[in-house]
Amino acid sequence: MRIFPRTIPVIIALTLTLAGCVQQTANVSNNAPINTATPAPASSPQMVKTSASDADSMPVTLPVLDAFFADESFSAELKSKLQLTDDEVQRLRKVAREETAKLRETDSDEYQGTTSAASAHATAEIKAIIGDEKAQQLAAFLRQRWSGANGEGNNEEAHATSGKLNVVPTDTRIVVNSPAFRMDVFENGKLIKSYKVGIGYPEFPLPTGLRKASDIIFNPTWTPPDEPWVESSNKVQPGQKIEAGDKLNPLGPIKIPIGLPSLIHGGKSPAKLGNFASHGCVGLTTPQIRDLTRVLASLSGTALTDEQIADYAKNPKETKDVKLSHAVPVELRYETIVVEDGRLHIYRDVYDRNTNTEENLRAVLSAYGVTLEQLSDKERTDVMNALQEMSRDANGRSDDANGNSNNESTKGKDASKSTNNKAQADGSKVTRTVKGRKEIVIEIAALKGKGYPAPVDLDTGSGSKTTASTPAKGKRG
Repeated sequence: MRIFPRTIPVIIALTLTLAGCVQQTANVSNNAPINTATPAPASSPQMVKTSASDADSMPVTLPVLDAFFADESFSAELKSKLQLTDDEVQRLRKVAREETAKLRETDSDEYQGTTSAASAHATAEIKAIIGDEKAQQLAAFLRQRWSGANGEGNNEEAHATSGKLNVVPTDTRIVVNSPAFRMDVFENGKLIKSYKVGIGYPEFPLPTGLRKASDIIFNPTWTPPDEPWVESSNKVQPGQKIEAGDKLNPLGPIKIPIGLPSLIHGGKSPAKLGNFASHGCVGLTTPQIRDLTRVLASLSGTALTDEQIADYAKNPKETKDVKLSHAVPVELRYETIVVEDGRLHIYRDVYDRNTNTEENLRAVLSAYGVTLEQLSDKERTDVMNALQEMSRDANGRSDDANGNSNNESTKGKDASKSTNNKAQADGSKVTRTVKGRKEIVIEIAALKGKGYPAPVDLDTGSGSKTTASTPAKGKRG
């Protein structure tokens, strides 16, 4: 990756090695409350692969690989399961660490990289070290671990029920759909709460798969890694424990681990919601994470009162790990074509997974007993136009068959496409903003009364809650 001039100060609170999104061992007090409540009944998780939630298609980037090296057992598994040599493992660790160390987060939106570029760069670097065959094996191994298939969730059931689309849970679980920037809480199959969220940057894409929430950690600390950017910042030192509540701690007052390398955590500003906001985590504001904590405790049958939560907040230097009486499944989805409450929602393909295709559209419609040919001429035209528009990458670029940029903002700028491609391959900043519209909603008569439920008691993070309303026909961004 190209090193950009470092004239813009680094924001240490959110800089990399997943900036705290890699799970850390909490400094937990021994007097954390003991939960004696009877666990709430919950049916077995039945997570399904949806139109592009297949783990085989999840993009792998070098920062993601770097995050897995934080697990002490990971290097040993590479040697035992993939038969990599010590030298190959060390070289992989080095290239992943160097890539992560280059990335910076700034207040500038100048740099606009994509997941596909970061993934292609990672593939080339890994192949150069271990060859094509082992590179494919490594990618498959990473995706398996990343999807939660190594014990984070019951992915055997996911494979057994694959092929379902826009599935509405019948059990108690949390569902996060990254392209929709939305998190839903279901209790015994009923949607009871929705949140607007921030998701991982394209360089740190949020995975898909079934995870579980087993702990709520209050006042999490953060330990900066041993990186050149830390040493040069003069604000924090490698290995220094950053207390909860410190402005340099990116985790906020509460974090909920959902399997390496992801968390659900607070500390985000409302402006970060509905956009890229984290290094592989689900980001919420502080009021949102506190509200989710109460909901999660109730769903899991855990004894956790408002008074206890308030007491933890009064002692930010004391970390508390509250074990949930019953783990709650957390399903991470990547669905860009969703039938919701009788309307067709088409979201931007923010992680470049090529999901907004006619094939996927037909599959979604078929799940509700509708064919593309049954739509009116206007509906069909609107839908196909929406698929094309929402197939643009995170910064609004789309390529035609000749490889020419169709982005209106870059027309007439001959150097723009080559410059942007070079930035994606060599860049040293995370992509912070989705450029342009993120969603198009189309009224489809044949879908009336069908689909995934509309948001319930939607918490937008702005301090006010909204309820679902009927959108105007046509487009919404």
